[in-house]
Amino acid sequence: MLRIDRTHYEAIVAHARRDHPDEACGLIAGPIGSDRPERFVPMLNAERSPTYYRFDDAEKLRVFLEMDDRDEEPVVIYHSHTATEAYPSRTDVSQASIPDAHYVLASTRDPETTEFRSFRIVDGAVTEEQVEIV
Repeated sequence: MLRIDRTHYEAIVAHARRDHPDEACGLIAGPIGSDRPERFVPMLNAERSPTYYRFDDAEKLRVFLEMDDRDEEPVVIYHSHTATEAYPSRTDVSQASIPDAHYVLASTRDPETTEFRSFRIVDGAVTEEQVEIV
């Protein structure tokens, strides 16, 4: 189960809405081994695409070095889908490389609501998990 602070939930939704019609992306870092998302890190979608996201290489390197210096790891990796449901695509599954991360998807396909779901993706297997907003 993903336990996420309401502030972080709202920040992901706001980022997804702000970048629409392009996909938004980023992560929430937390202390290594804690499974606690604590530090929100919105990132640039280097593709600037409504159907695909990719972290900018230089920004990704900077963020991961910063996490290393702070004894953090990516607890949540998030991105948005702009025209489809909040479910990992084949590309999302193939690029999921951190087995302990919560992969959050926020769908902005409906202008009135944002579908928000979390998944574990391990060795190509997708498992949806409950989200508790605290």
